[in-house]
Amino acid sequence: MSRFLASAVRDGVRPRHLVREVLHAGPRRCMSEAVTASPASLEGMAQAETREGWLFVDSVFPVRLGTWDIRYHLGSLREETLLERLQIILSSVKTHDFRVVSLEPHAKDGGVFVKFQYSAGEPQSALDTIIRDLRATATHHGGTPSWSGLLGGNIWLVKGRPWREDMSRYASPIIKVAFEGPDVKDEILYELLRPFGRIQDVTEPTPVPPGVLRSSTVTFSRLRSAAIARNTIHGATIPPSPSAPTLTTLRTAYQKPIQAHAVRDYIASHPRIFLPVLFFFIGTLTYTIFDPIRVLTVEGKLEGWFDFRDYGLYKWLQRNAFDRLSFTVRTDEDDVTSPEGVWDDRREAEDALERYLSDLPNTVALVHGPQGSGKSRMLNTVLKETSRKALVIDVAELSKAGSDAVLVSSLAYQTGYWPVFSFLNSVNNLIDLASVGLIGQKTGLSSSLSDQLKQILEVVGTGLSRVNVSHRERRDRVMKEQERAELRKEAEAVIRERIRKGIWHDGRLDCVAGNGVISELGIGDERLDDLGADDQAMQAHNEEKGRFDDSEKAQGMNDMKWNQNNADDLQSMPIVIIKGFESKGGGQRREELLDVLSQWAATLVENQVAHVVVVSDNRENAKRLAKALPSQPLNLIALSDADDVNAMIFVRRRLQEVNIEVEFNPEEVSYIQRLGGRASDLESLVHKARSGLTIQEAVEDIVARSTAEIQKNAFGDDLEDAKNLPWTREQVWILMKQLSTKPEISYHEVLMDFPFKGDETPLRNMEQAELIAVSTQNGRPSSIKPGKPVYKYVFERLVQDPVFKATQDITFNEKVIASSETIVKACEAELLTLRDVENVEPSWLGGSVISRRASYLAKKMRAAQHKIEALEKQNADLKKILSRGG
Repeated sequence: MSRFLASAVRDGVRPRHLVREVLHAGPRRCMSEAVTASPASLEGMAQAETREGWLFVDSVFPVRLGTWDIRYHLGSLREETLLERLQIILSSVKTHDFRVVSLEPHAKDGGVFVKFQYSAGEPQSALDTIIRDLRATATHHGGTPSWSGLLGGNIWLVKGRPWREDMSRYASPIIKVAFEGPDVKDEILYELLRPFGRIQDVTEPTPVPPGVLRSSTVTFSRLRSAAIARNTIHGATIPPSPSAPTLTTLRTAYQKPIQAHAVRDYIASHPRIFLPVLFFFIGTLTYTIFDPIRVLTVEGKLEGWFDFRDYGLYKWLQRNAFDRLSFTVRTDEDDVTSPEGVWDDRREAEDALERYLSDLPNTVALVHGPQGSGKSRMLNTVLKETSRKALVIDVAELSKAGSDAVLVSSLAYQTGYWPVFSFLNSVNNLIDLASVGLIGQKTGLSSSLSDQLKQILEVVGTGLSRVNVSHRERRDRVMKEQERAELRKEAEAVIRERIRKGIWHDGRLDCVAGNGVISELGIGDERLDDLGADDQAMQAHNEEKGRFDDSEKAQGMNDMKWNQNNADDLQSMPIVIIKGFESKGGGQRREELLDVLSQWAATLVENQVAHVVVVSDNRENAKRLAKALPSQPLNLIALSDADDVNAMIFVRRRLQEVNIEVEFNPEEVSYIQRLGGRASDLESLVHKARSGLTIQEAVEDIVARSTAEIQKNAFGDDLEDAKNLPWTREQVWILMKQLSTKPEISYHEVLMDFPFKGDETPLRNMEQAELIAVSTQNGRPSSIKPGKPVYKYVFERLVQDPVFKATQDITFNEKVIASSETIVKACEAELLTLRDVENVEPSWLGGSVISRRASYLAKKMRAAQHKIEALEKQNADLKKILSRGG
């Protein structure tokens, strides 16, 4: 083509006409570069010459989009068949001695290159005729062959040089056209490429470094059009403009629609748009995919789907193999289940808990009692009797977590919440920090610990609700099957009775026996209601009697059915047990956990999803639950220590387990009674007795150790340590002095006196620290007792220590003296004011009132002064004791 254009220019042919002829080649006036034009052809010589050219047949194979495109392999399976069919179609054309030389498949771009020969004196018109005849013949044969069996492609004349490369350059609707020579105008590119399909855009050449070809990009609307253009114009030589004296060779290549840096640049340039959309899709993915899986795993946790110990095969192996081969000695738990091992307080607590579980939940049950009072054993006993599904959350184990991520993972493990991506919160925090620098504000992707815990418990609540619903549906199916079975039994009983009386007839027998018309009706000639006189009389009597009993029976049946349905609903409702509900240790993380659990528990009972039982060592933690349930009072179930009889039985049985037979004398009994039935102290006593100590020595060791603990925990090591305590030394000292002489003291009397003055916070903190125990009556605090029974003797020992007592009494007296001094000064100031008022106002107007007020202040000041003198004298005596060293 280049030689043809050059000779034409030399012969005086106008370039504009030549470009038009080149552009309209192909189906109109295109010819291959391989076609050689001679000067004779320009002069109109008709001598025929043998020439060669290339065709490109598109859509024979699928255009490969990537290494993952399986269509490429499907098309290669039919390659031979497709090429044979294409050979037949092309060989049927004989225009200008057209002859196929070879077929070269280019499956990566979905086409086939066809090398052909022909004879013509005028190449342009000959090629137009050949292409026209080829397309007509292909249409006559139903189109060119295609791998899919659908409509085939088209036949195109190759204007450049075929390039059958097999690199990983897959087709794209964007073609990069590089110019080896002057830049080609976009109008010429458009006219050259438009026959292959609709063009969306043509870009202008951009500046490039030296040595790099300038190029334009052409965007087609269809991928097929781009593949045809890529394989037909590569290597073509055309004039860059109608008036250009030189020619430009075109080099084509695919260009990916989206480059790697385009996404990166868009994200960096539009973070305010991209980040919210990204987080929306992430949240949508979580709620639509992971949350249903998590609800299913929570349901499986409750139902025991993932616990191999609940399967029948394991139970059979446990019963027939493991238990028989095991040489371990199992301890007897008769002390838990036998009547003599359970004290009255625990029986009352069991009854109260059973009453709570036998009614629809409208509040939370708080089981509180000191450590070792049998709360866990009592709960296990009640759960075994109810045989209901239970979910246990142990706050004590959760509080051991060293970080927020570990706490979230632990809660998810206990509730069956899976999958959990706790590590993402750290990544989200980093994203928030980066977003502050990009858009000036946080993205909100990271969530606080409370939000993460709420999200987990919300999914757990959904799982509990599904368990409740599934149990009800299973119960309804069983009830319907039972009703159908009962109806079948009643129908069979009626049939048997009618058979016995000889009045039953099966119409199907007539169809078999054949009784004429009767066989078609399926009815015999006997009466179906042929009852005897006695039967008719009895039936009439029953009907008459039934008229009077129907209403009463219906009402009774409705009541029974309602009660049964209510009981079945409760039986299918799960139970949530929250153990270790205390705020000791754990810091702010544990406080947030307890608040979230309180709100969640209130939501469960308000929606009647599950019964919630909270287990705590003291009553102080009930305030969180009461705050979450402001409209309903809590169901408080209290457990106390064992009585003296059961405490003795417990110690004797534990010693008998190690073959220690003992008969306690009265002195030993009195020592054991000092521990007051606290299980933890009784266990410590048994352990010391097994080590060889006597009962007296063991109890004394427990009292001495408790004394040191109380002295440190209640008063602190020094004044600096005492400032960090949630109470003052004076407050704890006055309680110890009173409880050392009395078994219990009045809560409100202590609250109103010095040094509390109506402030309940120190008392609550002492109760939480187990220094004291507060008893309740009618839902309100009533009395104060030592935190443990043994603390009574610990308080006595501290009060009887002369040096310690003198130190604390002096400190307490100084506080009282300072308070009394304040009273005296206040009375003096007011008396001076009253004297001025008395001098101004006449005595008949208000003198008597002023006199009575002055008398009252004088008495109050005198009492405060007497107290100051007495306490200062007492302090002087106490200081003498300190000077003697006790």
